[in-house]
Amino acid sequence: MALTYLPPVGPNSIGISAGFPSADVTAKDLVGIWTGKLRVGTASLRIVFHVKPEPTGVVVTLDSPDQNVKGLACAQPEIRGMQVTFAVLSTPAKFVGSLTEDRTRISGNWVQGASILPLDLKRVESVEGLNRPQTPRPPFPYSATDVTFENSADKVTLAGTLTLPSGPGPFPAVVLISGSGPQDRDETIFEHRPFAVLADYLTRRGIAVLRYDDRGVAKSTGDRSSSTTMDFAADAEAGLEFLRTRPEIDSKRVGLLGHSEGGIIAPIVAARNSNVAFIVLMAGTGVPGAEIVLRQQALIARAGGVSEAEIKDLTRDSLRYQRALRGKSEAERKRNMDAYLSETWKKMAPGVKATFGTEDEFKKSSLPAMVNPWSLEFFSLDPRDYLKKVKVPVLALNGEKDLQVDPKQNLPEIEKALKAGGNKQVTVRTLTGLNHLFQFAETGSPSEYAQIEETLSPSFLLEVTNWLTAILTKPEK
Repeated sequence: MALTYLPPVGPNSIGISAGFPSADVTAKDLVGIWTGKLRVGTASLRIVFHVKPEPTGVVVTLDSPDQNVKGLACAQPEIRGMQVTFAVLSTPAKFVGSLTEDRTRISGNWVQGASILPLDLKRVESVEGLNRPQTPRPPFPYSATDVTFENSADKVTLAGTLTLPSGPGPFPAVVLISGSGPQDRDETIFEHRPFAVLADYLTRRGIAVLRYDDRGVAKSTGDRSSSTTMDFAADAEAGLEFLRTRPEIDSKRVGLLGHSEGGIIAPIVAARNSNVAFIVLMAGTGVPGAEIVLRQQALIARAGGVSEAEIKDLTRDSLRYQRALRGKSEAERKRNMDAYLSETWKKMAPGVKATFGTEDEFKKSSLPAMVNPWSLEFFSLDPRDYLKKVKVPVLALNGEKDLQVDPKQNLPEIEKALKAGGNKQVTVRTLTGLNHLFQFAETGSPSEYAQIEETLSPSFLLEVTNWLTAILTKPEK
């Protein structure tokens, strides 16, 4: 989805009360389904732990349905009195909480890197799904085939779905490029599948579509932890070249459509590859990531009712973090971040400190998430450097209520950069009432994403289709 920044833990985070139970907890007391809602800024993510019995104890797995994450393995629960810890094995994240006397609730915190967020779990019989009426369901009036293609330079195999219209072809085609974070081919979030909806809509109207799992996600290979926006651009370019080898595809009419970070990637590829026929930017950015984050944090916090004084504190802390990342060498950045985390530690409430143990343990768990190749590149990468080199037709769209990529901050810069490079085929639009996911929204806050049943607004789908139809049917010069 893209570009949501989770700030480091603040001094007022909630600690854990261990309690003094009448009887200690055993692993058998935890068997069942435990679920709660994790508030990330103004957004809400469902967290589900499944605890199943086995002869030697229990098996614990984690689901984050709203992020399309299922079955993450967890360590055996750590139990101390009534305090329970579920630790995820594949990432530095854990839940620490206290079980109630009636064994129906666990009240505590989600701890991930330097962030600590309150999370209360309750025991349930089952987890209900969300209503998503736009999700395409077979039978389809087109073919949908599982495919793989190679980014040979990085030795990555990307797995995806190619949808082809009915008829003989060859067809114009578009590669869909997802936003930041680990995304599957449908860009699934909160059980919405926007890329599946978009692919279905376009393919029914005569345009072939390739959508794929990000490297290191689902059926695609590769290591995300060390990857950057430029690496993901190489993957998208491999998808472009793959389509051009297919006999069903018109190799002269293949373009790119990128959402959020994908809206940075599309111009990067188009600036260096003359085989790109057009690009569509869905909430693409026009300024460096450092500026995006500051505006995003303030807008989302304000929509959530946060006071202006608190927003100033949040901005100040974010700027401290950004300055810490600006070291000229890895050693300097680590020194900067060590000082930043030391200052953060001093401001923490005692209960929060107890969750980490010691200051050294806090730093050890926080550093990997805060100093990584993607962040270093994202904060400094300027999309305008690439937009100026794009010569093909461009459609740039933002939702009026997008709080993650502010249209007032970004669309003017996108248009200015494209025209500065001499591009005369530029269409820029702000779509009334739409959020970052291109849903009709009340405020645009990420907290609304899951509650909205609409996956993609019909006005957005029509805007993209009409523009593509005009571009693809224009006679060649």
